[in-house]
Amino acid sequence: MAYYDLSREERAEVFRHMTEVICTETNAGRWSTSYTYFADPDTYIRKNAYLALGRLVLAESVSKDRAIQILDNLFKDENQLVRQTVINAAGEIGCYDFESVMPFFERGLFDPHHQVRNAVIGSIKKMGQKNPVPVLAYAARFLEHEQFEIRREIVHGIELRGRTHPQDILPLLRRLENDQKPRVRNTLVHVLGQIAYKKGCLETVCADLKQHWQNRDLVKDALEEIIDVHYRYRNFACYTQDEARAYIEQYFSN
Repeated sequence: MAYYDLSREERAEVFRHMTEVICTETNAGRWSTSYTYFADPDTYIRKNAYLALGRLVLAESVSKDRAIQILDNLFKDENQLVRQTVINAAGEIGCYDFESVMPFFERGLFDPHHQVRNAVIGSIKKMGQKNPVPVLAYAARFLEHEQFEIRREIVHGIELRGRTHPQDILPLLRRLENDQKPRVRNTLVHVLGQIAYKKGCLETVCADLKQHWQNRDLVKDALEEIIDVHYRYRNFACYTQDEARAYIEQYFSN
């Protein structure tokens, strides 16, 4: 039976039991049942496993060093689901101690399986939101990487921080305004749209685009994306699409 086929009470009991098992086995330094959680085909079982480990480390119920040692051993596993869950677990720890888990992301960015690389993006998103200084400094190192997919993944990874603090990531995005790879450019335009619809963000993004960006074709595409996002996210956006369009037209007319 899949995790979400269970009742709410049953799911809570599953999580409690998993947490207890992971705590016991981590403190013993020998994973057996805990490994099966990391390898489970059910996405939500794996999610519960990495959330449980992250919370146990934060609560100091298990040793962070021991947990990282176990994760390091698991990252050698041939099963991409295990490696994916390792990255997600490292991301939980990285929300408050990025330096201790940074090597996982150094390796995960170049993993041969897309599920692992996607986990890196997701983890950078959540870590960048909660622990931005070291995570954004780490991300900046890869903005000119020779592999364009790495550049694209980093742009996507810093998006979540930008949704609430666009000023933190705009200087990083700007470094790629002349990137020639369509996938990088498309992701850049997408992210500029995503960081401009919450309160105060449209003004910040428009000011940066007008004052600091030189690629006017990209700016034009970004502004069109911003207007479109205000419709797609109309239930969450600070402005209506018409208000956003009017602001942009007036701001860039001068």
